[in-house]
Amino acid sequence: MTDYYIMEKFDPKQFLIDEVLTSTECIELLGITRARLSRLIKNGKITPIKKAGIQLYLKQDMLKKKAELERLRIKYRPFEY
Repeated sequence: MTDYYIMEKFDPKQFLIDEVLTSTECIELLGITRARLSRLIKNGKITPIKKAGIQLYLKQDMLKKKAELERLRIKYRPFEY
């Protein structure tokens, strides 16, 4: 049996709005400082998709990192929760 998939028109502007974050948006989402974000990038824990000028990040990657950071905060700073 053949499966058919309907291809939707790709809108790059909407993709950027929905799926790409700037450094400032990442900082707010992750609840970290700009210095901590810089260390995560330098240590290879986070990889921007664009490095020249404004750094851009995939939202999906940042949501995974947020879950990881929350697990670590609960483990190492239980008094905050």
